[in-house]
Amino acid sequence: MLVRFGYVAMTMQLENASPSRTMTLTNFVKLPDREAALRRLERLAEENLHNTLRILKHNRYMDIRLYRFTSKFIPLKTHERLSDWNPYPVLADAFAEVGVFVRENGVRTSFHPDHFTVLSTPREEVLANSIKDLEHHVSMLELMGLDERSTCNIHVGGSYGDKEKAGQRFVNHFRLLEPRIAARLTVENDDKTFTALETLNICESTGAPMVLDIHHHAVNPGEERMEELWPRIKRTWDKQAWNADPGHAAGSDKLPPKIHVSSPKSASDPRGHADYVDPGPLMSFMLAIAGETPAIDVMIEAKRKDEALFKLMDDLRVLEAAGGPVKIVDGASVEIMA
Repeated sequence: MLVRFGYVAMTMQLENASPSRTMTLTNFVKLPDREAALRRLERLAEENLHNTLRILKHNRYMDIRLYRFTSKFIPLKTHERLSDWNPYPVLADAFAEVGVFVRENGVRTSFHPDHFTVLSTPREEVLANSIKDLEHHVSMLELMGLDERSTCNIHVGGSYGDKEKAGQRFVNHFRLLEPRIAARLTVENDDKTFTALETLNICESTGAPMVLDIHHHAVNPGEERMEELWPRIKRTWDKQAWNADPGHAAGSDKLPPKIHVSSPKSASDPRGHADYVDPGPLMSFMLAIAGETPAIDVMIEAKRKDEALFKLMDDLRVLEAAGGPVKIVDGASVEIMA
């Protein structure tokens, strides 16, 4: 099984390369000239996109072909006080430049809108804002010229006192989305409310691929083992519209499933994310599924970002040298022996 590793947004190795530079609304409204303030936001967005391109070039050098964009490219874009502002035309060239690099280098990219974006909500205003946020993320992917293999990952959301009804609301609201938005969504199990099985059932109802988070499953497991659910989770990725990904095994005509991995911050904070990844639980899961899975992509959600990826690769090199069931392919990919 071929496994590619990626990380989230920020590199720890490049200096002055934040892709998430921002401005608070408080500081925005203090500026006396609103048009000048909007231009300042657009300049910040251009810097964020420029730094993202720097990060992607760094990733290419390190063989990293899996990357999650920051959701903060354009500061304050979805705030209700700026609803009349359309920065997309000004930023179109900068977005396009990022998209060209992504396509030419075979990078698998995604967004993860924040926890305020929930489709299980019973409140109409929250739903409207959630859809607005998803529209914004999809618009950015479209400006980059990226097809539906570049996705937006979300959680189901809160239970609001009745998890079954909340899950059904998610399904109902999902079916109201524009096709261009629905086609981009993946759904992830969370660490408090919707278990892997409950999330899987919702994904099967909506047709959305499921992203399995193995850390979330460890702290919110339900009664099922991940390995038992995996065949069904893997099938949610069988979208015929996706083309073969040249970065993966020959003969594969499906986009490989994606999982998330992180490790507990501490015994007293098991839901928090540690700086690095403990390879033990990840290896156990990968070995359990390797025989039936040609390839997966693994998004690392550790605090030390790309440094956590490099440390994990070092740990896997030690395992390989000891005769373990892993073969290093390149700087950010391994093969797991079934």
